[in-house]
Amino acid sequence: MFDFNILSIIAGLPGLLIAMVVHEYAHAQVADWMGDDTPRMTGRLTLNPVAHIDPVGLIMLLVAQFGWAKPVMINPGNFRNWRKGEICVSLAGPMSNLLMAFLALVVEVIFVKAHLFTTTALPMVLHLIVLYNVNFAIFNMIPLPPLDGSRVLMCFLPTSWNYKLASLERYSFLILIALMMTPFFTYILIPLQRLVFALFSLILAPFL
Repeated sequence: MFDFNILSIIAGLPGLLIAMVVHEYAHAQVADWMGDDTPRMTGRLTLNPVAHIDPVGLIMLLVAQFGWAKPVMINPGNFRNWRKGEICVSLAGPMSNLLMAFLALVVEVIFVKAHLFTTTALPMVLHLIVLYNVNFAIFNMIPLPPLDGSRVLMCFLPTSWNYKLASLERYSFLILIALMMTPFFTYILIPLQRLVFALFSLILAPFL
């Protein structure tokens, strides 16, 4: 689960930055499309990593391969359709990560097939781009505020339940740390990671 290998950390930096920036930019862009200009006004409608990085989330993603970025501020009241807007914006981040992971995997497969790899560095970088983006997508779908999974869930829960779920946000970091000390990630998130890779392999099978 935790990886402190210096080579892996250096090779993983591009994947970390891509995962965070793409994820948060997707939230901001979709919110803008849905009628909310808050991300644009707060400087989040950009691919500049500085605007999106959360230091603690970056460290967690670096050492645990699961983490988070600085949440994009939105005003659901500006959406033309509140429920549709919330769902689309919340899913935009994880879906963009899965798309980025798939594209990186395609590049990796092309390079392997064409025998274009001349060093071990580039394959490792591409592999970690795939891995970090898949993990970032899965992690952010945990239904714990302020992660994306909780925002999707809140669109279908009664208002009273939403307040109870939202009240957990102040304890989110501690809850995540506690989960990392249990088999949660091994028995729940790792199988989901394998499922995503299996789907990617199924899509690419005709070209392998």
